[in-house]
Amino acid sequence: MKKIWVWSITAALAGFLFGFDTVVISGADKKLQMLWGSSDVFHGTVVMAMALWGTVVGALFGGLPANRLGRKKTLIWIGVLYSVSALGSAFSNDPITFATFRFIGGLGVGASTIAAPAYISEIAPAKDRGKLVGLYQFNIVFGILVAFLSNYLLSGIGENAWRWMLGVEAVPAVIYTIFVFGVPRSPRWLLTKQRHEEAKQVLQLINPGQDVAKLMSEINMENENKSSGEGIFMKKYRFPLILAFCIAFFNQASGINAFLYYAPRILEESGLGESTALLSSIGIGVTNLLFTLLGIFLIDRFGRKQLMYLGSFGYIVSLSLVSCAFFFHWEGMAVAIFLFLFIAAHAIGQGTVIWVFISEIFPNHLRGSGQSFGSSVHWILAAIIPSMIPVLFTAIGAGTVFAFFAFMMVLQLLFVAFIMPETKGRSLEELSKSLSKPKSDHDN
Repeated sequence: MKKIWVWSITAALAGFLFGFDTVVISGADKKLQMLWGSSDVFHGTVVMAMALWGTVVGALFGGLPANRLGRKKTLIWIGVLYSVSALGSAFSNDPITFATFRFIGGLGVGASTIAAPAYISEIAPAKDRGKLVGLYQFNIVFGILVAFLSNYLLSGIGENAWRWMLGVEAVPAVIYTIFVFGVPRSPRWLLTKQRHEEAKQVLQLINPGQDVAKLMSEINMENENKSSGEGIFMKKYRFPLILAFCIAFFNQASGINAFLYYAPRILEESGLGESTALLSSIGIGVTNLLFTLLGIFLIDRFGRKQLMYLGSFGYIVSLSLVSCAFFFHWEGMAVAIFLFLFIAAHAIGQGTVIWVFISEIFPNHLRGSGQSFGSSVHWILAAIIPSMIPVLFTAIGAGTVFAFFAFMMVLQLLFVAFIMPETKGRSLEELSKSLSKPKSDHDN
């Protein structure tokens, strides 16, 4: 079990780089616009948003290398993308070059949301799969917190502080890349490629003392329940496809990424001073980390649905209170407290569950494609919704925006109650069998 933890933590470090890369740009935001004299539109859509669009592309197509090259090789290439992006961004002298290297980093982010959870779910025992895949989310929020702190510590070192902020990511990126060479290939991926002897060796490493032949037989039986040229959009996989879409859709319909990107602005609009708003941003990072840890501790005890219930109720209460605070002009600190509650609800619910759940609901031979679909829905919305926030705040007001997010979380609660299955403690093969229709029931 110790080996599985080490391999899972190694793969999950891709999440640390994801979190760091996503947030680190916030420290260079104003400096880069002033340095290059960019217009608001160009700065927002090219300089700042290019990494997000790279993430969308990485999520859309990351399933291809995950399926063809394997999870391990894809994780190695993700480390290379992060390293190149960090160094290239730090040494850029014009906005187009900078945006290009940020796009490369975005490709790594998008692909990591497919390869890392898929890899961990395929080496983890069923009883511990939730917490082990949850390490990926923990590393995301840890990376976010470290990026906030790193930016704060480097902000006073002079004109080129922004270069150091972005370039320092190369250090963990190179270390991560080296570490990934030491993990084994996914045994379930090996079996989808008919590499039985290699899969057997890995399974013996993962499950010493267990009946490896029986486990291989179960995995092979699941792999045989497929037709040539299968894809996730076939009728037999409609239910897992709906599940992946819904959990990814509601994740972003909560407003979480919009809030993370614009936390200081939202807090300033509520009446807090600039310095207090920035300090509160670090507090948000700490809250996110602590409640993600709690979610990881509980996910294999309570199950995925129970955490989603907790998160949904927390979302509804906190977002409704934030909306009321803007409508009724409550003081700024009240908004900060409600938003801390919102972050806690997200971290213990959707934040902990999303990547675990999507990695569990597709069969082995389509897991990369299924992860890619769920991740793409997540990232396309993560690109669209935050970009609309400044306009919506001006046009309809922050109170109405947060009221809409609260309503969407009522719909999420209904999804959890009536559609979402519990996946806790069930093998990937058992889940595949129960969530996919048999061959005779689908259209070719």
